[in-house]
Amino acid sequence: MERFAIIGFGCAGYHGLRAIREAGCSARVDVYSETALPPYNPMLTTYYTAGRLPYEGLFPFGTLPEIAREYEAELLTGTRVAKVDAKARAVTTADGTRREYDKLLVATGATAFVPGSFAHLRGAFCMRTVEDAVALHDALEKREYQNAVIVGASMVGIKVAELLHKRGCQVTLADMAPHIFALAAYPEVSEMIEARLRKLGIELAFGQAITGAEETLDENGQVKETTVRLADGRELKTELLVLNIGTRAATGILDPKEVQTDRGILVNERMETSAPGVYAAGDCCQGREMQSGGQMIIGLWANAATQGRVAGRNMAGGSAETDGNILHNITHFLDMDFIGLGDNRLTGEVRTYQSPDKGFYIQAVLRDGRAAGFNILDNYRVSGILKAHLIKLLRGQAGPFSPEQRGQLIRCGLEPAFIEALEGKK
Repeated sequence: MERFAIIGFGCAGYHGLRAIREAGCSARVDVYSETALPPYNPMLTTYYTAGRLPYEGLFPFGTLPEIAREYEAELLTGTRVAKVDAKARAVTTADGTRREYDKLLVATGATAFVPGSFAHLRGAFCMRTVEDAVALHDALEKREYQNAVIVGASMVGIKVAELLHKRGCQVTLADMAPHIFALAAYPEVSEMIEARLRKLGIELAFGQAITGAEETLDENGQVKETTVRLADGRELKTELLVLNIGTRAATGILDPKEVQTDRGILVNERMETSAPGVYAAGDCCQGREMQSGGQMIIGLWANAATQGRVAGRNMAGGSAETDGNILHNITHFLDMDFIGLGDNRLTGEVRTYQSPDKGFYIQAVLRDGRAAGFNILDNYRVSGILKAHLIKLLRGQAGPFSPEQRGQLIRCGLEPAFIEALEGKK
């Protein structure tokens, strides 16, 4: 009987296991996970912390016993993998146990990045894992914070800002980038969002490097206050510091001499690495990004699911491929919706549309008469159609919107002239 291993059990690992079984493969599958938790969605952690989601809601696939029973897997929870010998397809755990397999799926995800200037802090919080969410949730239950500094103006950072703002906390959002959502929003759209945030009373400190941070302790040795220092000399004093600076692919268990890596593990359209029999999926790997044609980490839940399914089918002996994905983000915060589709670094002809009642705004970038990216404010209903249109163009299937899509866009408030501009019609 063949023997497989899945290292890491998030979205990609779960879908890899499921695909193996749905393909009719009866191989023994060992699943390694450092935690004793079922697979969870990191983007839901802020909803739990805010009290908008029960703890059980963090785990969309059920409990570990349910998963193990349904997919006949050996779940090695609380087991840290120290090393993977890619040539021998062997897994060595922290206690020195070594097991060899016929095929491996590395789905180790990504970890929160904490710069050295913050590494010594005792009282700072992150927001990535369930444990992070529980820690911040419990801290907010125990103490009423008057002010907070959030470092990292990301999709997660803004959700943390929202939950603290709604608790009556004075929030400062800080980032080295010049604008909010620097990797997804066009500058004009960032400025619109920032104006709304300032109107709500949220303070912004963008475009400044953070040079250091120091904690002040009370008489009981607990963190009373943190001082965050900016490159321009300013000091931000806060009772609560939350770090959402970014993530790094968890690739440390692999030897780069055995498996090609860059920012993540490099994979082909079958999710195969450079080592035979070793696959990778999810936030730890660089798959194809459709606009550039290069390999990029696309840290999205749906992307991890697709990559996991492709890897699992091929491990089971199938022939599955993915032609990649595009950069896209969607988030709802403080009664606003923001959707970014495509690489916001691409430039071209800019077309904008604002509904007559100013209920929503769309900015599109066209290159050679073809859509290259979209920013959408407050109209999430059109995002699926526009994303499908963009992917269709990238696959070389140029053409107008279907009658159904056109009708839906008009019902969502777009005028025919703007729709025709998106189709490349003058």
